[in-house]
Amino acid sequence: MAIRIFETDPDALPKGTFSDDTVGRFHSGRSVNGIPEALADWKVTTGDPDVAAAIAQLMGGQPEETDSTSENYIEILTGTNRVKVVLSGASAVSSDMKLWNGNVLIHHCDGVEFLSPETDMGKPCGCPPLMEDRKAAHKAKRGPGPSISVLFRLAEDYDLGLFRFQTGSWKLAEVLHEIANSLDKVDGEALAELSIELVEYTTKKGRDVSYFKPVIKVLKSWNDAIAEPKTL
Repeated sequence: MAIRIFETDPDALPKGTFSDDTVGRFHSGRSVNGIPEALADWKVTTGDPDVAAAIAQLMGGQPEETDSTSENYIEILTGTNRVKVVLSGASAVSSDMKLWNGNVLIHHCDGVEFLSPETDMGKPCGCPPLMEDRKAAHKAKRGPGPSISVLFRLAEDYDLGLFRFQTGSWKLAEVLHEIANSLDKVDGEALAELSIELVEYTTKKGRDVSYFKPVIKVLKSWNDAIAEPKTL
């Protein structure tokens, strides 16, 4: 049993105290006047000034305190679109499918069966089998989309702590099985590259398309990497 004094007064929670085991979050986008905006370089948020300073030193940018009520109230818009990270294994990347109505989770599944609520767990979720139909349903707010969480440490500052990257990217969802297979082949922790990549192409009808996507590339065993520090 633990005391629960901050449940009734969350504003009294000291800055720098985190609700989970992470010290900060990576973001591939932000909201500007309520409008989502994709970023070419990583944004990092944290509630620890020391972590913010370390991120700025490693990745560029200036720590700025925001008026966010989140525990991660310090923001760094870095000048880096790729970073070497350390993943503990396949379990470092988790995923499910979620549909929200505001702050209310109204559909939670793995694409085939419900994961919650408990009364529906294991039952068929009713999502369409084809990927394009899934995307269309999600775009129309009638079906769930990917909810992917990546837990990692920075290869250049391993002891700084755990970070989390949360994304709803369909492009990343489509290759999660490949990432899991690569991580399963590594004995122990793995060195990987987490990046934001620009995709550009022209459709058959002549329309130019461009967008940013998050990419995870598994490189090698972390033990092998630290034996060759110059390769980091």
